[in-house]
Amino acid sequence: MRSDSKRNRDAVVDALLELHREGNLQPSSNEVAERAGISPRSLFRYFVDIDDLSRAAITRQLDRVRPLLDLDVASDAPVMDRARVLAASRDRVFEAMGPSGTVARIRAPFQPLIAAQLTHARTFFRQQIERLFAHELAALTAEQRTPTLAAIDVLCSFESYQLLRSDHRMSSDAAVDTVAEAIVRLLPAVAG
Repeated sequence: MRSDSKRNRDAVVDALLELHREGNLQPSSNEVAERAGISPRSLFRYFVDIDDLSRAAITRQLDRVRPLLDLDVASDAPVMDRARVLAASRDRVFEAMGPSGTVARIRAPFQPLIAAQLTHARTFFRQQIERLFAHELAALTAEQRTPTLAAIDVLCSFESYQLLRSDHRMSSDAAVDTVAEAIVRLLPAVAG
């Protein structure tokens, strides 16, 4: 792709992400083109349709948050320390995703590629929980492990953070504390 073409394509993705951040979760192609400084007709030189543009924007956001996914905590750290690191990481990731996370969830039922991206992300997040709390989960019976893991997964989901931050009007710190404390309550106390 020529450098002008790449620059214009990036400008269009940036324009869409800016409109999302401003609360416009379904901007028209004219709004996106105007924000990007190109003609509406030119927009479709870079993208097949608005859904193609949305996929590119979601992919860009995922690339931006990837560095926030690393959990800098030892697997043998106290369970509350691990729970706080996990909760804080999710808070940072979901805050960085912002409205693009909402758009991904709105479009997923109609866009197989977006649905696949969400499934991949959810699987990664669940596996991260399994690794982080492997010792505690191993102390549970199989019948206890599955619902405990599911409950922690739900607590640490985008939807839960959205509910805590928006509907319950919690600060970032309060949401992190709430999630971390709930995780600890779900896990058995295991001697090191």
